[in-house]
Amino acid sequence: MSEAKSVGVVGARGHTGSELLRLLDRHPGLTVKYAGSRELAGRPVPEIEELTFGDLDADGVVDLELDAVFLALPDGVGKPFFSALPTDTVIVDISSDHRFDDTWIYGLPELNREKIAGARRVANPGCYATVMQLALAPFVDDLDGVPVVFGVSGHSGAGTTPSRKNDPDRLADNLLPYKLVGHTHEREAIRHLGHPVRFMPHVHQAFRGLLITSHIPVATPITSGEAVQRLVDAYADEPLIDIQEGIPELRDGAGRLGVLLGGVHVSEDGRNLVVVGAEDNLLKGAAVQAVQNLNLAFGQPEFAAIL
Repeated sequence: MSEAKSVGVVGARGHTGSELLRLLDRHPGLTVKYAGSRELAGRPVPEIEELTFGDLDADGVVDLELDAVFLALPDGVGKPFFSALPTDTVIVDISSDHRFDDTWIYGLPELNREKIAGARRVANPGCYATVMQLALAPFVDDLDGVPVVFGVSGHSGAGTTPSRKNDPDRLADNLLPYKLVGHTHEREAIRHLGHPVRFMPHVHQAFRGLLITSHIPVATPITSGEAVQRLVDAYADEPLIDIQEGIPELRDGAGRLGVLLGGVHVSEDGRNLVVVGAEDNLLKGAAVQAVQNLNLAFGQPEFAAIL
């Protein structure tokens, strides 16, 4: 067996960082050498025995000579790290900083697997953008108009920094709409699907889980059975994508390693269909996908530490 690759997580304090460390600790081909957190520096890492949180700057992380680094940082914060790290170090950026950058590979494996294999700079997709694209992709060549997507997620997607989107009192018995035009994940889906999309996100008082309802106009009439079969055919060989007849709910996404698609309904004229998708915003929407991408970049089994 080849020697384990060394990895580090910069921004390990957040919800995604915690899930990432949990997955990496059980990976047979990786060893976590660094978990970065300014606030927790010197404290034990709960997910990994005998490792403590560090607080290294970019040069300090470079000096560790890691094989790979995950950047689990807020948007716009990671530049010192990806600017300093050598070109042969694999970087998986979980922020949105490089999802629109053609010099980085867009890391949605089910739609971009061949390009991710062997890559050294991978932009992890957004949580909503992941499930939106997987729901829409099998129908994109037949679109006749602009799909409209309603989304709702648990408040963990808002991160750990206090805001109106993760305020328990504000969210109690409430549903909070936000960024209803030009959301980053809307622009991301448009860019990588190559077709306009309209997206309306909302935050729910649940901690985790994500749900979208997508209305899809098509040029050629289709039956619900044909639409379901198209999803089944598209993802038949994808172990992280499940298709069901019933309508997924928000709770179906919580804790799920992959994406659940279902609830397919078609209008009487066959020209408008609905596909519902559920996932965990911290798992396939972030940490699971990041590990999937690193596995592909290293040429290791794609689902190591995941399945």
